[in-house]
Amino acid sequence: MEYEAVIGLEVHIQLNTETKIFTSASAHFGDEPNENIDPLILGLPGTLPVVNGKVIDAAIRMGLATNCEIRNFNRFARKHYFYPDLPKGYQISQFTQPICERGRIEIKVKEANRSIGITRIHMEEDAGKTIHDGKAKASLVDLNRAGVPLLEVVSEPDLRSPAEASIYLKSLRQIARYLEISDGNMEEGSLRCDANISLRPVGELKFGTRTEIKNINSFRFVEKALEYEIARQLKIIKSGEKVVQETRLFDSDSGTTHPMRGKEESADYRYFPDPDLPPIKIEESRVREIRSSMPKMPWEVEEHLVQTYGLTQYDAEVLCAEKIYVDFFKEALEETGNARVVCNWITSELFGLLNKDNIDFQEIKFQAKDLGALVELIETDVVSGKMAKKVFEEMYESGKSPKTIVDEQGLRQITNPEELRPIVEQVLADNGEQVNKYKAGDKKLHGYFVGQVMKQTGGSANPKLVNTLLKQLLDE
Repeated sequence: MEYEAVIGLEVHIQLNTETKIFTSASAHFGDEPNENIDPLILGLPGTLPVVNGKVIDAAIRMGLATNCEIRNFNRFARKHYFYPDLPKGYQISQFTQPICERGRIEIKVKEANRSIGITRIHMEEDAGKTIHDGKAKASLVDLNRAGVPLLEVVSEPDLRSPAEASIYLKSLRQIARYLEISDGNMEEGSLRCDANISLRPVGELKFGTRTEIKNINSFRFVEKALEYEIARQLKIIKSGEKVVQETRLFDSDSGTTHPMRGKEESADYRYFPDPDLPPIKIEESRVREIRSSMPKMPWEVEEHLVQTYGLTQYDAEVLCAEKIYVDFFKEALEETGNARVVCNWITSELFGLLNKDNIDFQEIKFQAKDLGALVELIETDVVSGKMAKKVFEEMYESGKSPKTIVDEQGLRQITNPEELRPIVEQVLADNGEQVNKYKAGDKKLHGYFVGQVMKQTGGSANPKLVNTLLKQLLDE
């Protein structure tokens, strides 16, 4: 019997607001432990939460971008559980009345489009962080992250493979970054996901027993964790045993999952409406205003690049992977009109060097206009393609402008026929034997003569002009 995987993801997107969701304490990442706390974060008696309006706006933007229905009436609830990094003994989240419902996003899997349903998007606060210190035989609690605003995006169980799950997660990150509501940095915990997975016979409609894998923090780990869990559950089913519903953790070192606790249901959290926070009523005028200010989404930008600049669909997709790539591309085009050449320099030469050196795109030393200026130097025959690569490498290393590098290193092409003609004549005079063979019919020697001229000029001769002069002189 063949089985298929049924996968749903619960993705937590940390918002990039300056302050936390229910208090004015800083939400800045990377500060000293317990620096960004206040009486509300500590759960002290008498403190009252006040919702951050920017969090509501970010949720609406995410909902619109994922084709969700925006609930005009939604409210916060208390989710109860006990852990040292949750001082109040409950997390403020949303339960039966989330801000966004019934959405979908399109993903591309091996050239095929797949529509993945979004069950809900809700707002909630993050918990703190517990650090287990083996040497001290103690657990340390850092509450800086407690109260940081999150959006939880819950998918329908529409994903069918680990690869699809990874593509879907990347798509959500891409949307959040285009909306500029989150940096989506998984290494810093700005994007985390829990994966629910079960197996069922192909053609069966009823779901199998699912397990949940908690707090996966990289695209690669999502795939690895799901691949392992599929193999584990399949082995259990084929042995005649039953899969146990439970929560598991992924160990990235061993590539395995292991039990964390029994799977909770909503009743275990004793949800009830938060009495300290009034219901949120969202006017249609507010939704319309936010919709009108929405930036173009990645798929819209892709179409624009193809239609306006003549890029291939593949090149457009590569550039649109990050908004910063598109912005860089468009700024470079302010210096030149050749969009395809600019795109090739970014996706081939620049990405190649960044990958080789493991450098982030934002750490590039030169400016986008410098790349556009370099392309224009090629277009106007100031430098050859070969010279341009040398100039580009120097730009990458030093951050200098292409004009400065060309002037400093004397890399301008020889484009004056009167200057180049004597050099070509001398090459032919020095290679009389090869000239005779050429005249006798060995036309392949034309390339040899070109190489000799380029050698004599240190590669600075314009190749087109060299070819033209050689043909004239050899014909004579």
